[in-house]
Amino acid sequence: MNAAADSGLVFPWAVLMGAGFGLLRLSTHDFWAMTPREICAAFAEPPGHAAFSRLRFEQLMQAFPDASALGKEQP
Repeated sequence: MNAAADSGLVFPWAVLMGAGFGLLRLSTHDFWAMTPREICAAFAEPPGHAAFSRLRFEQLMQAFPDASALGKEQP
């Protein structure tokens, strides 16, 4: 046995495979060819792509209103 088996921790293969195949749409070949570092990078949040704050969202809504909000029909 090894240290991981002795600790009772189980690697979450089902979660990782579900995300790789379902979320990233990787082929089985591409998924199993990835290194652990590549897998971590694939799921990391890109720098500078954090969610909008409520204030920023409202500013964008004012700057770019929906056409229906202006009383216009959308195509």
